[in-house]
Amino acid sequence: MQVLNARKQAFRNKPYVTYLFLAIQIIIFVGMTFSGGSTNIHTLILFGAKYNPAIVNGEVWRLITPIFIHIGFTHLLVNSITLYYLGTQMEIIYGSLRFALIYLLSGLMGNIMSFAFSDAVSAGASTSLFGLFAAAIVLGRAYPHNYAIQQMARNFTVLIVLNFAVGFFSSAIDNFGHLGGALGGVLAALFIADPNVSRGQNKQRILALVIYFVSVIIFALTGFLRAGFALY
Repeated sequence: MQVLNARKQAFRNKPYVTYLFLAIQIIIFVGMTFSGGSTNIHTLILFGAKYNPAIVNGEVWRLITPIFIHIGFTHLLVNSITLYYLGTQMEIIYGSLRFALIYLLSGLMGNIMSFAFSDAVSAGASTSLFGLFAAAIVLGRAYPHNYAIQQMARNFTVLIVLNFAVGFFSSAIDNFGHLGGALGGVLAALFIADPNVSRGQNKQRILALVIYFVSVIIFALTGFLRAGFALY
């Protein structure tokens, strides 16, 4: 019985959601390669990249699908390596369900902020990855006496600052997507916390949840309003 329980625990500790997300983006990239190429603008739009006119016309699923779409092999490779190393750590710490929610909610916030303030066609897991970086920093603040978590949080703080700095000097990078992803990651990490928390922390969770949804509504309205003004 002890051996069986140990095997069950080992199975649960595997980062299967990280592997699933990696598989999805690789399969989509292969499909794009054989459908016109991942750098072809028409192929990107066809497979679900963030494309503001389509979102305005009701294709709101484009606020999620860009997470799994990449523009060129280098883009896929860098984000896949980052997802593998970052995702395997964060999924084991948070658990598969909470990890998946943080990843997807970060990507959603990043894409909806990009929709609000950028007209460019965009895609990539970076929105979600910035969310994971930010969630790791939140984790560091929650466990100030855990050396391993503190070290991880410091490392990811450096990475997120460096990535924002690089993005600031590059017009090809969707900085609004990255900023929104980081914001989504912070808020998601705050309200998707351990259920065994104090009353004060429960208030913090509710506040983070409210801020998340209010932010999504504000960014969505901004995007639709900007699109409306562009028609005139």
